Amino acid sequence: MKTLSLNLMMGSLLVASLCISSCSSHKNCGVDTGGKKYHSKRYNASLHERDSLCNLAKLRQDEINRLNSDYASLQTQYNELAKKTGNELSKLNSNINKLNSDLGNKQATLEEREARLRQLQSILRHQDSLLNRLHNSVKNALVGFSPEELTIVMKDGKVYVSMSDKLLFKSGDATVETKGKEALKKLADVLNKNTEVNIAIEGHTDNVPIKTALYKDNWDLSAARATNVVRLLTDEYMMDPKRLTAAGRGEFSPVADNNSAEGKAKNRRTEIVLSPKLEELMKLVSY
Repeated sequence: MKTLSLNLMMGSLLVASLCISSCSSHKNCGVDTGGKKYHSKRYNASLHERDSLCNLAKLRQDEINRLNSDYASLQTQYNELAKKTGNELSKLNSNINKLNSDLGNKQATLEEREARLRQLQSILRHQDSLLNRLHNSVKNALVGFSPEELTIVMKDGKVYVSMSDKLLFKSGDATVETKGKEALKKLADVLNKNTEVNIAIEGHTDNVPIKTALYKDNWDLSAARATNVVRLLTDEYMMDPKRLTAAGRGEFSPVADNNSAEGKAKNRRTEIVLSPKLEELMKLVSY
């Protein structure tokens, strides 16, 4: 556009120059010879051509001025658009960089969570395998006892060994009987080989009130029975005390209706609850 404007300007200036020169010489175009003016067709044609060129030069100059004005306006618009586009592009690049950064962080977080999930699944599979193996080992060790004396079930990720009061204790007493010691020794032999298991001893009773010189109520009796089982396991069968917990539940966690003799007999029990150690699992959960 600059080249076009310059060419038009140069052409217009040239024509204007010719017009001025022609107009100046026009003053001397009439020659007085013997008091008469000489006019010819060629001279009139030249004057007409001169006037046409002058008008054209003026038109060209007006066009040049308009084109220059349009050019300046377009240049201003271009500069503003370039600036705006540059700002928008810069903003867009900034947003893209932020999105890429966020995506990278989310990808890293996702990969970390997937790794933790794989670890968790591995731990859970290990615990399931441990529980199944433990359940089978305990069943095999206590195979000589009847269902009325003890039961072994696996539920909620734990193994429950439930021993009746007839197997372990005399009525209203917390001293472990000989046959009960035999069962506890066989159980201890298995548990001493499975050190990844925590052991909770829970004493339970029926709802018949008791009050003796030693025990104030069923809660007191159930706690004493659980404690005596723990002492037997640690003192005589060499189990690690850190793995053991004793708790008296009294009559408040029945497994059967206390309205029948059969139900009461099921509720008078000592439960040995075996559960895998959860240290690794808790680390993953709390991470």
